[in-house]
Amino acid sequence: MARTRVLVVDDSVVVRRLVTEVLSRDPRIDVVGVAANGRIALTKVEQLAPDLVTMDVEMPEMDGISAVRAMRAAGHRQPVIMFSTLTERGAEATLDALQAGATDYVTKPGSTASMADALAEVAAQLIPRILALAPPRAAAPAAAPAPAPAPAPAAPAAPVRPGRDAAPTARASAVELRPAGPALPVRLVAVGSSTGGPEALSRLVGALPVLPVPLVVVQHMPPVFTRQLAARLDRLGPVRVHEAEQDQPLEPGHAYIAPGDRHLTVRYVAGALVAHLDDGPPVNYCRPAVDVLLRSAVDAVRGELLAVVLTGMGADGRAGAEAVVQAGGTVLVQDEPTSVVWGMPGAVATAGWAHAVLPLGDIADVVTGTVTQARRAPVGRIS
Repeated sequence: MARTRVLVVDDSVVVRRLVTEVLSRDPRIDVVGVAANGRIALTKVEQLAPDLVTMDVEMPEMDGISAVRAMRAAGHRQPVIMFSTLTERGAEATLDALQAGATDYVTKPGSTASMADALAEVAAQLIPRILALAPPRAAAPAAAPAPAPAPAPAAPAAPVRPGRDAAPTARASAVELRPAGPALPVRLVAVGSSTGGPEALSRLVGALPVLPVPLVVVQHMPPVFTRQLAARLDRLGPVRVHEAEQDQPLEPGHAYIAPGDRHLTVRYVAGALVAHLDDGPPVNYCRPAVDVLLRSAVDAVRGELLAVVLTGMGADGRAGAEAVVQAGGTVLVQDEPTSVVWGMPGAVATAGWAHAVLPLGDIADVVTGTVTQARRAPVGRIS
């Protein structure tokens, strides 16, 4: 049986044992080694060629961020999932790691959690990410060199990082696009993302000019992390970025990130769009949820809405995209080659709700054209 080969890196013996025990219970995963710091991890990556690495952030000798940078500099493209803490410092370090080339992250269980609760929490967070980022496959011979890019449609051993040039896959090229409807003005841009989203949002927001409409964003992230993300995005370009606040007016040229663990919805109040936050139940196991945001945006502006679904696990955004299309709005999704995980955008595209499937590097231009031109930008193409 093919299994995903994982290297576990953490300076804590307790955490290494916990993670190893959780992963070893799943027959699809094989823990092939452990390492107590980043320096040892680099040696074991060379020796063991794992399919995926779990990496602690703070470690002696070489921390996780430095280890990720060294892995990428050496040409290792395995997905790396960071282990982080739910603190300001942990959030900042995790975003640094993602910027350095890490693929995703999970948060460590709280210190008050029982062993049973800690095991369950780690399993719930970590296993789905491992299997999405590095699905079980037949192992290649240990001595075989890294394969060169090939024209075959088979998925690569490790996900292509956002921004890399790549040919469309057979799955993406088979997607049936929605035809553009009657030209409508755009009054709001709504964006949803998850795994790989912080890097994708950085590239999108950094490339946008000051738009004549507000932009609202759901990125699946816990509290504290979203505040740090908003601060980082705010430094990238002319668009002002905020973590959304209750009853905050949504101003043109500004972007608003949903706070972690709160749904962000848009309301039309006294002639203006305002943000509303609530603690309603998770949707698609997520809070904030993209579907919640998109449905509320449709209620607020009807078809005068541009929705963008970026890289992420799961199918959050699919039902919301349907509502956008039915109201007469436009839906863009990121393509598979430039997505870390083509779950959310793929779910929208394969359901038939996308007007365009675009490389990440093209989305800012299409958003700008769609918003600023009297007619819709030409979105009837696939990358």
